[in-house]
Amino acid sequence: MTNLDEPVKLQERTVIGKQLNTIRKDGLVPAVIHNHGQPSLHVMGSEKELVSIYKAAGKHHPLNLKVGSKSFLALIKDAHINPVKRRLQHVVFQAIKSDEKVEATVPIRLEGEIPAEKVGLMVLHQLDEVEIEALPTDLPDELVVDATKLVELHDKITVADLVVPTGVTIITELDHPISTVVETKAMMSEEEEAAEAGEGEEGEAVEGEEGGESAEGEGKEGSDDSSKENKKE
Repeated sequence: MTNLDEPVKLQERTVIGKQLNTIRKDGLVPAVIHNHGQPSLHVMGSEKELVSIYKAAGKHHPLNLKVGSKSFLALIKDAHINPVKRRLQHVVFQAIKSDEKVEATVPIRLEGEIPAEKVGLMVLHQLDEVEIEALPTDLPDELVVDATKLVELHDKITVADLVVPTGVTIITELDHPISTVVETKAMMSEEEEAAEAGEGEEGEAVEGEEGGESAEGEGKEGSDDSSKENKKE
């Protein structure tokens, strides 16, 4: 298990551009540390270690970076993964200060069983993480929401339902849905079939009424013609 309290040891690098593939072949990942308006520091670290750290820390857990004699408190702001090879290609760190609030992305965890799923309904998950602001020491590893509220069709939980620790401010809009109970595809198909059947019955009824009116009209015309002929005779 990765210990996020241990310093992350990185090395300074001078390799840039197309030459970065060379260090990647050696099992290293290029990275950069942005530091409050100061020149960015180009670094590199073990791919295996950085992959483990990113999985554990995400974009919300402060890390202690060690580059030679330099030390930084930082968050991972971005991590680029090659979509084909599925390998970590580049990491961007943002240096932070322990006494200043920072913005971070924190994952959401649904807690408890979902009643709607037990009765065959489907739950659409619309948000996996939220943007928050807090001091580095107050940054949570996750925010929890009560999933037992999802009972009936159209029930939903929003960002406003999250359990937020003291000192944490949510930046994401509070009315943004996290999960919503929706109809299954089978239910939608049944409704469509019922609607089509209803339209068919309505169409038959209209045709029948039009046919009756036509027959009635023809009958009247026929009787009028007979009356005229009788008068002539």
